[in-house]
Amino acid sequence: MYFNKAFVIGNLTRDPEMKALPSGISVTTFSVATNRVWKDKEGKQQENVDFHNIVVFGRQAETVSQYLKKGSMVMVEGRMQTRSWDAQDGTKKYRTEIVADRIQFGPKSGNSAGGGNSTGFSKKSKKDEAPEELDTIQYPADEINPDDIPF
Repeated sequence: MYFNKAFVIGNLTRDPEMKALPSGISVTTFSVATNRVWKDKEGKQQENVDFHNIVVFGRQAETVSQYLKKGSMVMVEGRMQTRSWDAQDGTKKYRTEIVADRIQFGPKSGNSAGGGNSTGFSKKSKKDEAPEELDTIQYPADEINPDDIPF
């Protein structure tokens, strides 16, 4: 059995570029950066950045091109693929990319209309808010006899 699945969560390094195939299908390409932070043997914090080339087709490609921009957070689920071609100088070129099956947008960046933080939630504490009235179900105080149920 073979398995080729990639999940990447990161930020776009450039605005998406949308093109169309001769068949009319939309294709959007963009790049996502992911960070990895760890401590080395001396306890010093190290950081590594990886860049992932993403390709998405169809209606999803149009949506990505319309709503995402450089710096947007995104989760990409897809499969790894390596393409090769002959360059004009005669050398063989390779490009490894993730062909996206599903794209999930991250939280919007910047301030929300309500003046909240970047996640869109305001920073009010529980004690600042009035208790909210909840609709509750009133159950009868009597015990229910299963023999009284008609079905």
